[in-house]
Amino acid sequence: MELNINGKIVETDPEGYLVNLEDWTDEVASYLASQDKLELEENHWKIIHYMRDYFNEYGTAPNLRFLQKGLKEEFGDEWGEKKFLFDLFPFGPAKQAGRYAGTPKPTGCV
Repeated sequence: MELNINGKIVETDPEGYLVNLEDWTDEVASYLASQDKLELEENHWKIIHYMRDYFNEYGTAPNLRFLQKGLKEEFGDEWGEKKFLFDLFPFGPAKQAGRYAGTPKPTGCV
């Protein structure tokens, strides 16, 4: 699917993940979130940037278990709780944050 984001054409797969990962920008993330009727705030951005850093380091997007563990180590206990993460990303923290972060779909996510 082609998206026109302020004059730039960005291609996504049928699930909304970027076809070309280098197309990612903060503006693209905000646009994708707006399609889900979600306004990105500070905690969303922390997770999005964590997902990008993780992908850049390991070459894969973290699944929910690895996301919880990493966020807990980086930001504190609350960040490792499913309820906290689902309150921010109700369609699945690893999947939804990964889409906004411009990473591939995490392994093990359906």
